[in-house]
Amino acid sequence: MKTTWLTGAEWAAVLRIGLGLWWLESFRHKNLEAWIKRQAGINWAADIAAKHKFAIVGKGFNAVVKPHPKAMTWVVLMSELALGLGLALGFLTPVAAFASIALNLLYFVLMIHDWAEQGQNAMMILAAVVILGLHGWQVWSIDHLIHIF
Repeated sequence: MKTTWLTGAEWAAVLRIGLGLWWLESFRHKNLEAWIKRQAGINWAADIAAKHKFAIVGKGFNAVVKPHPKAMTWVVLMSELALGLGLALGFLTPVAAFASIALNLLYFVLMIHDWAEQGQNAMMILAAVVILGLHGWQVWSIDHLIHIF
């Protein structure tokens, strides 16, 4: 593989770090007081799920998320933080990349009517797939330092 400036493995690490920073920004930009005290994010998602064009989304949301708004608030927040740290630092990178794909697919399905959200989620999924395909943990990662993958 011919590359410019960096090796292929280093470019994969750049993509991994960038995706991690994207997840960290997703966590950082949230109004944590509104999310934690009022479950604003879960309430917003409940409104979208209730009006969703696929009834299964609303039913699934009502069965899994709606009964536990406080717990699900923390699941979302800590997932975004953990994915960001895992990818940016290269710790358990394949696990973090697969989880990134899963979480983005959930967001993608929930926000299927919003083209702007779909573009972001599709790009994050693509980046995670490339990280997995190129083994983006080969350099500049904790995984590499401790030889776990």
